[in-house]
Formats: sequence, C-alpha cells, structure tokens
Amino acid sequence: MKKILLRGLLLVFCATSVVRAQEKATAMPERTLPAESAITTTHEVTIKGKKIPYKATAGTQPVWSEDGKVIASMFYTYYERTDITNKANRPLVISFNGGPGSASVWMHIAYTGPRVLNIDSEGYPLQPYGVKENPNSILDVADIVYIDPVNTGFSRILDPEAKKSVFFGVNADIKYLADWLDVFVSRVSRWSSPKYIIGESYGTTRVSGLALELQNAHWMYFNGVILVSPTGLGIDRDGPVHDALYLPYYAATAWYHKMLPADLQAKDLDEILPEVEEYTIDEVIPAMTRGGFISEAKRKEVAAKMSRYSGIKESVLLQHNLAIPTSFYWKELLREQGMTVGRLDSRYKGIDRQDAGDRRDYDPALTMWNHEFAPAINYYLRDVLKFKTDLQYNLFGPVHPWDRSGDQTGENLRQAMAQNPYMHVMIQSGYYDGGTDYFNAKYSMWQLDPSGKLKDRLRWEGYRSGHMMYLRAEDLVTSNDHIRDFIQKSLPGPNKPAKY
Repeated sequence: MKKILLRGLLLVFCATSVVRAQEKATAMPERTLPAESAITTTHEVTIKGKKIPYKATAGTQPVWSEDGKVIASMFYTYYERTDITNKANRPLVISFNGGPGSASVWMHIAYTGPRVLNIDSEGYPLQPYGVKENPNSILDVADIVYIDPVNTGFSRILDPEAKKSVFFGVNADIKYLADWLDVFVSRVSRWSSPKYIIGESYGTTRVSGLALELQNAHWMYFNGVILVSPTGLGIDRDGPVHDALYLPYYAATAWYHKMLPADLQAKDLDEILPEVEEYTIDEVIPAMTRGGFISEAKRKEVAAKMSRYSGIKESVLLQHNLAIPTSFYWKELLREQGMTVGRLDSRYKGIDRQDAGDRRDYDPALTMWNHEFAPAINYYLRDVLKFKTDLQYNLFGPVHPWDRSGDQTGENLRQAMAQNPYMHVMIQSGYYDGGTDYFNAKYSMWQLDPSGKLKDRLRWEGYRSGHMMYLRAEDLVTSNDHIRDFIQKSLPGPNKPAKY
C-alpha cells in the first residue's frame, strides 16, 4: 500500500514539474540583461575620404561590490579599427555623457562615432529616423568605447540589496566607474595604449574625477581629458561672480536672434564677445559686488550697458538688481514675439501656453533632441549592431537622489595634470549653450590653473551652436577636427619621458 502511495506521489510530482517546465519555456523573457554579454559585428566607414574597417562590440560587463559580488550590469559599445596591428600606439578614447542619469547616446551617434543621426544641418529631426555614415568620426585616429552608467541606456542594478548610494553620487559614481574601467581595459588588452577620456555636461564632472581616481587608485594614466560643455566642476563662483558670468552668453543669444542694437548687430559675433567678456570682468562683477551700496548713477550706467549687450530692457535689469536669472532670460528675450528660447541651445525657439510668467513651459532644444535620438539609438543598437533585448533604452534613467556633496572634481583634474606631465586638457563649448555656458567654461579653465604653470596644456574651443555643438553640421566637422588634432598633438614623441 505504501509503495502504491509513493508511486502516486512521484507521478504527481513529475507531472507538476513537467507543467512548470512547459510554463517556464513558454513564458515571456524577463526584461533584464545578463551581467556578461557581447555581440560583435563588422563594418566600414569612410572618414576624410578613406575607408576605415572596424568591428563594433555591444555588450555588458559586471559591476562588482567590494566583496566581489555582481551587483549591476553595465552596457557599452566598443569600436576597434581592424586594419591596425600595433595597439600599443593606437589611442583609446573612453566616452561618457552626463545628466547625471543620461546615457552615452548623444556623443555616440551624433559626434565621434562611426554613425550619426539623420538630422538637418542645424540639428532638427528628419524622417525617416535613423543613422548614416559619419565622415568626421575620430575612429580613424582612435578606438572608442561608449559607456552607459548604471540605470542609463541598458545598464541596470541586478542585486536588489545593492545600496543606491554605491552608484548615485559625485564620488560614488567616480569610484565604481574607475573599477569597471580597470577591468574593461584589461579585458581588451589596452593598458599599453595612449588613453583619452571625454565627457559631456555632467560627464565632465565624471571624467575630471576619474582622471585622478584612475591615476591614483588604479595606476592608469591618461594623455588627454576632453571636456565638452563642462559643468562648474565644483569650482567656487557663488554670489556676484555667478550672476555676472552669464552676460557674454546673453550677448551671443541676443545677437543670434537679432535683438541687439543695430551697431552691435552689424558686427560679427567674434568681434562682440571679447568686448562683452572684458566688460563683465572689469565692470559688471565689481558693480554687483557693491550690491545696494553702488551709487544710483553707476547702477543705471551698468544697467544701460548690460541692456545693450543682453537684449533685455534696462528697466527689467534694474528690477532684478542687475542679476537676470537664466530661466527668466529664456522667457523674456523674445516675449514680445510670443516665443521662448532654448536652455541647452538658445537658437531653438518654443511656444508657451501664455506669454506672461517668469519661466518657459519646456526646453525646445531638449524636446527636439529626444525626438531624434530615441528612435535612432533603438534602431541602431537593435538592427545594425544586432543587440537584441526587450529592455527599454533609457536616454535618461532613475538615478536620484544624487549626492552632490564633496565635489572637488576641478581640483581633482588639476592634481592629475600636475602629477602627469603627459596629460593635456581641451574644453569645447557652444556659444548658445545656456545650461553650461561658454564663459563659465572659460572661467573654470582659468581657475583650474591659478599658478599659470599648466596653461600650455590647457586648450579652449568655441562653436556657434549650443550644448551639443556637433548637431550643427559645420561644427560637427570642426569639433571632431579639434579632437583629432588634440590627440595627435598630445601624443609624446618616441622615447620622450614624462618629466618636468
């Protein structure tokens, strides 16, 4: 009797197991990525008239905890030129975007990579969405890896017990990414290669910190750091300096929209901006420093001159005690035309529900960019690079709250340069960028080197476009040429030692 009962139970267990196995086999796959994966495809692109063969690897590599446990899966796309045999002399460029919380999509398919968006010459969306060859890519002179930090792109936290503070903060971000890069460079055998790191927007905070972290904690040294539309890098500029430094950006934007007086409007932008920069330093900062104790005559004199340069009425400047917030400027400049201007690229115009108010309803620049990038990156990764997944690609991912305390990344970069005579830094800024404006970028560069001993290794380039200067066809050419030139000039000659 017991044998019959046991056989019956065994049959029931087996039948249940079969049913569960069948259910599992027919269930929809989970929307996660494995910690380890890689798909490699081969391609060709014509750059500067020359055909460049390359392979693209789209994949994931783990993020480990301090005790060696896999806690996240991080997505990357790695491009290698395939007709180069000596990797020791072949530069490697490591590329990040910003946010924080932004994937590396922007520079990947619009700037330095072998494929770029299908957009018009000023950066506006076109249909059909997609990508085309990038004849200006830097893949002719360097291999490139684009990295999506945790919770951006296809990168995700895998361990539900992992603390978000491990990933989401200025210094936490730098620490785990440095460890990930140590492993990646080892896996692709690039320790002997000259190395460069490029970041855009908050990515400049990230790479400035990584330059020192990788150097001091992982003994990985860089030939160059490229800061595209840099943040403040933790450099102090509170009070009157902060308020005054926007005036040259206001002048550039007003000039573009033809809101300056006729005599200024007749000049070229390159003629106007040095004049406004000098006035900002010599007159505006001292005037704002005096606050309410400036004489009334001087206050009106400065307001009149600022009005002339900014396109904002003198009375409005006086109402704001000379300090016009950027959010108000984007709403005010074209208010009488019923339009707003973009934050990240002030060439773009938008329409609000009402013309009144102190803030615009949305950023017309970012809205346009989301419009063109999201379809293109999803098509490109899935259909061209053959990386198949049901996971959503996060242009912007959930990374908040972000711990911004302890941001010393500007000083980190200065220390890295001082310790490494090979290291050079280039800054690229768009004149019409109101999010990370060009004159603040210049100010950061000046403060990076208060001694003046590093200035021969610091370089600044400006463009007649916005935050993503490369979306303008003319600047896509020149900005990539500047990177190409920067790389070539920062490679030391044969047997040239790194010493002062």
